[in-house]
Amino acid sequence: MRFLFVVLLFLGNVMVTIAQNQDVEIAKTAASLEKKIIAWRRDFHQNPELSNREFETAKKIAEHLKKLNLEVTENVAKTGVVALLKGGKPGKTVALRADIDALPVTERVDVPFKSTVTTTYLDKDVGVSHACGHDTHIAILMGVAELLVAHKEALEGDVKFIFQPAEEGAPPGEEGGASLMVKEGVLKNPDVDAIFGLHIASDTPVNTIVYKPGGTMAASQRFEIEVKGEQTHGSTPWTGVDPIVISAQIITGLQTIISREMPLTQEAAVITVGKIHSGVRSNIIPETATLIGTIRTLDYNMQKKINRRLREMIPALAKSFGGEATITIESGLPITYNDPELTAQMLPTLEHVAGKTNVILGKAITGAEDFSFFQKEIPGFYFFLGGSPIDTEKTAPHHTPDFFIDESGMLLGVKVMSQLAIDYLKK
Repeated sequence: MRFLFVVLLFLGNVMVTIAQNQDVEIAKTAASLEKKIIAWRRDFHQNPELSNREFETAKKIAEHLKKLNLEVTENVAKTGVVALLKGGKPGKTVALRADIDALPVTERVDVPFKSTVTTTYLDKDVGVSHACGHDTHIAILMGVAELLVAHKEALEGDVKFIFQPAEEGAPPGEEGGASLMVKEGVLKNPDVDAIFGLHIASDTPVNTIVYKPGGTMAASQRFEIEVKGEQTHGSTPWTGVDPIVISAQIITGLQTIISREMPLTQEAAVITVGKIHSGVRSNIIPETATLIGTIRTLDYNMQKKINRRLREMIPALAKSFGGEATITIESGLPITYNDPELTAQMLPTLEHVAGKTNVILGKAITGAEDFSFFQKEIPGFYFFLGGSPIDTEKTAPHHTPDFFIDESGMLLGVKVMSQLAIDYLKK
């Protein structure tokens, strides 16, 4: 028995030493890639492309993956790129995902690689920029691919790299994003067992990670309300029905659904009207008005109730003011749901790579992510990577002209994503 104990102790020490040596080698490889990763990010930042139009972005990604001798598939879900790395040993398949599209936002940040790209979006001339950090996601996953290729003999399974277009939403009338990738079979051939994704966060200090099991980002639905009144001269509103006044009453009514009917101590919910269009002149009360907005929910029962109450309230409010109104609600994005078992399984990896004090249990947010479509099919884990300079008190939100990311946080992203794949395949 004593001999057996000594043998087991010896083998345990050997395994620990092997693991420590592997950690050191992975850290060295990641560090050697940092300058390349930053250069890639700056190139993508300076040359952003909108959803379903990421042609040059996809070309650069594919060229890099082909140089690594991976099995590369292009034009997935229009402009997506997928690559398969076969590990040195048989096992499961894990997927790692990065989104690649930019936004119709004119950048104001004064950096040498500032975007000056312009385009026409929804009939308007706009600037284009990576105002949500997807450029960092691309560069991080390209670095992860190079790192894992360097250590592929130790991989106990396969890794699928998914570079996804149109996370911000396909243009009107087009399909795109994660839902189209799933429809086209990105999680098949080989079947993917689990998927990991990250998002850079401008309000989270560099070298920290924020995660949450269960619902971590909200479901999002787009709605459109058509209000019909009766056109008349602006000087005599009593001779018509004002759809703009009705719209104002509807907007107020929508907020009472949230503030008076939702159990907000259970989960958050938000209704936002982001666009109103009506009229052509200051002295004409128009016939119609259009309101466009979003519904954000972290609970599907709350979502159902909000949808029902909108369909009840809006026609009734319009009728009470002498007009008519209809609403259409799109199915939208599901809740970004971190599988609790998978999250618990991979938490030690986060803490090992980033340091336990740098891994923070966060709260759900009302932003939305189409990574959720992958999670509807297989277990997935999505977390946030710090991108705010440590000495900055206030940072610009995502989707704004002043959005800024500290590039020093990207190296941790490479290390964590790589180690998640390695450790998941081991288990």
